[in-house]
Amino acid sequence: MAILTKASEAFLRRYLNNASPTGFESPGQQLWLEYIKPYIDEWHLDNYGTVYGVINPGQDYRVVIEGHADEISWFVHYISDEGFINVLRNGGSDHMIAPSKMVNIHTPNGIIKGVFGWPAIHTRKDKNSPSLTSDNIFIDVGAKSKEEVLEMGIHVGCVITYPDEMDILNGRYYVGRALDNRMGGFCIAEVARLLREKKVKLPYSLYIVNSVQEEVGLRGAEMITETIKPHVAIVTDVTHDTHTPLISTKKHGDVKCGKGPTVTYAPAVHNKLLQLIIDTAEKNKIPFQREAASRRTGTDTDAFAYSNGGVPSALISLPLRYMHTTVEMAHKADVEAVIKLIYETLLQIESNHNFKYF
Repeated sequence: MAILTKASEAFLRRYLNNASPTGFESPGQQLWLEYIKPYIDEWHLDNYGTVYGVINPGQDYRVVIEGHADEISWFVHYISDEGFINVLRNGGSDHMIAPSKMVNIHTPNGIIKGVFGWPAIHTRKDKNSPSLTSDNIFIDVGAKSKEEVLEMGIHVGCVITYPDEMDILNGRYYVGRALDNRMGGFCIAEVARLLREKKVKLPYSLYIVNSVQEEVGLRGAEMITETIKPHVAIVTDVTHDTHTPLISTKKHGDVKCGKGPTVTYAPAVHNKLLQLIIDTAEKNKIPFQREAASRRTGTDTDAFAYSNGGVPSALISLPLRYMHTTVEMAHKADVEAVIKLIYETLLQIESNHNFKYF
């Protein structure tokens, strides 16, 4: 089954290149919604920006497929008298990659360019040289004073993103920022497209959910699951490719790009739904990998599973290299496999499907 098209990849490029930091996801949500509108019957928007489309609305049984829309970023936290800007994390931003990066500061006057500066190597040769921390990285916008920074429209609370855009590496890897987890939103949108193009008649209402604020505690999913009150939830997010240098497979699991999505064993993951996904993968010869999580998956799966008295939930993850950097990498074949696995699993879920253990 052919999955991705030229139109799909053109949308993916627009979607990844657009900034959608946590709490400010609306521009990306609008792009996503416009893309899926031809493939859904209706759509809704909640107060904090989570968007969802519905296929076959009005049925008693409700199934969710979900990804999260937000990307990590920074906030302007402090402006010095000399015009330098200190920052605060918005989500799990990695201060180690900041020095020498260009940034976009989002202001009421539009985007202002800046750079994360750092003392030159020549000046860091003694024992008192500064160590890189989230507290001492700083942005330079070329201003001579705090007053000039304020005149630009920059103020405490302005959100800061990286301008890096999508590329394709060696013909097989998507690379760029915000693959975590704009790729999840892309995959569920492609599932909606396939369902419409293949004229599939589902025996339940399907909710295609693109949640906000995952990076700060699964907040969008917490809110929207109380609105939809689903009976089943299949969540897609990213996981770590552990086969790049400096990562321990013994500690972090044995996962590799190009070998298919992972399925996760965890307390929040419902065993019968997980087995349905595995059976579907094996039946359709979709490659997959396995991993385990301890107390929590750290994804929106947890928010859905522990809501509404307990919602059978499962996690399908896309292996990713260099998570929370501007050069995140995902294998094209894995992206297609995520889409196909979700699509084929939906065909196995029945109306009023009973997931109780006994």
